[in-house]
Parts: sequence; structure tokens; C-alpha cells
Amino acid sequence: MIPHHPESAQIHLENVLTALGNPTRLAVVRVLADGQERSCTALLRDQSKSTMTHHWRVLRSSGVIWQRPAGRENLLSLRREDLDARFPGLLDAILSATRSDALTDASTAWGERS
Repeated sequence: MIPHHPESAQIHLENVLTALGNPTRLAVVRVLADGQERSCTALLRDQSKSTMTHHWRVLRSSGVIWQRPAGRENLLSLRREDLDARFPGLLDAILSATRSDALTDASTAWGERS
């Protein structure tokens, strides 16, 4: 089963900002920003399956990530092209701000629980 992904035109700013407003989801986006596709189990190793599923659903339904089945797991990637087309500069500004903000950096440290 392929999960629902909104079309590019259906990606709304308020949904993207809500998705990125959670430190765990923001940390996932920071990792995916390198352009690599990653398995969902490699991203949130210390989270329960239900918590991971919730985060993936929020990121996917807001249009922030692509999620595709690959064997027994799902692979995730950032929808950078769609996000940049809909909201030019937004993702870069958010990622840049999190790199230069010590408080955000600490709250999105890898392995932190939300």
C-alpha cells in the first residue's frame, strides 16, 4: 500500500510549518536535507513504532517527505523540489536557522525523544 502524498499544489504552508514545529520531525528533516533516501527504522531508532508512524504520517501528509515501500520497510526522502517550488527559500531558511541556533540544535539532537 502506498500512503497518501499530497500533490505539489496541495501543499499548504500552515501544514508544513506545523510539521516542522516538532523537534523530532525537524531533526528528521535536517537529516534528510542531504538528499539521501533513508529507511524509517534508521531515522528514529529509539522511538516506538507507533510514535514513528505518527511522525511519518504528519510529515508525509503535510507534503514534507516522500515515503515509499521497499521490501519490509519504508524509505523516506525530503520533497525539497516541491517545497522549494511552493515556498522558495523557506526550507533553506528553516534549516539555516536550526544550524545557527544553539537551543534548537540541542533540542533536535539525534536520539532525543519528543
